[in-house]
Amino acid sequence: MQIKILGCSGGIGAGLRTTAIRIDDDILIDTGTGIGDMTLDEMRAIRHVFMTHSHLDHTAGLPLLVDTVFESRIDDPLTVCGRHETLEAIRKHIFNWILWPDFSALPSAENPVMRFRSIGLGEPVNVGDRKIVAVDVNHTVPGVAYIVEKNGKIFAFSGDTAANDTLWSALNALPQLDLLVVETAFGNRNEHLAWLARHYCPQSLAADLGKLRHDPDIWITHLKPGSEDEIFEEIRAAVPDRRLHRLVGGETFTL
Repeated sequence: MQIKILGCSGGIGAGLRTTAIRIDDDILIDTGTGIGDMTLDEMRAIRHVFMTHSHLDHTAGLPLLVDTVFESRIDDPLTVCGRHETLEAIRKHIFNWILWPDFSALPSAENPVMRFRSIGLGEPVNVGDRKIVAVDVNHTVPGVAYIVEKNGKIFAFSGDTAANDTLWSALNALPQLDLLVVETAFGNRNEHLAWLARHYCPQSLAADLGKLRHDPDIWITHLKPGSEDEIFEEIRAAVPDRRLHRLVGGETFTL
């Protein structure tokens, strides 16, 4: 399994892209601004998109992606997967003929270039030889983490979340966990703001990592621009016994 980090920042700026992760050459998890660094051929190769939630930093690139690859998807539509609430929000607020055309009805409702697939929590979705499972998390809108398995190797991405039990229970139920990407958006000085926005800060992440029985490499994502060093140093101080790394755009993993 090839995992390419197209974007992982909690905001934008020179060299910063928001959340988008490519699995092999045909799957995206989220469509933040990071997808804009893909070539046209790489965009045309995408067949499935799995959305963690509806917020713009994770969805902003989707309408532009579908528009860009329109002709190549006429006979092979792009499938956009997510929990029902997320897909309904995307339909209502993006593909509404006001903000953007409804590509689930173009060039016709019978033959669209994009289709939505609602997936249930805990429901395995098989895409080729990859199994993908959505897990409920704790965010300001309905959201999920994703667990991706291929050839016995397992990758998990937290999506956006604050403290929860659901993700950690699901991870502990796995036979192994090879790679974990988990968000931490705010430093400890903004603990109250982190809770209101339903994101981790270092001390809340440390408490939840204490629930994890596996010992994977852990990569920290979604750090707020300008505070990356502060946040990551606080995490390392709070979690000295884990293999922690700061995620950057362009990182590639092979499992």
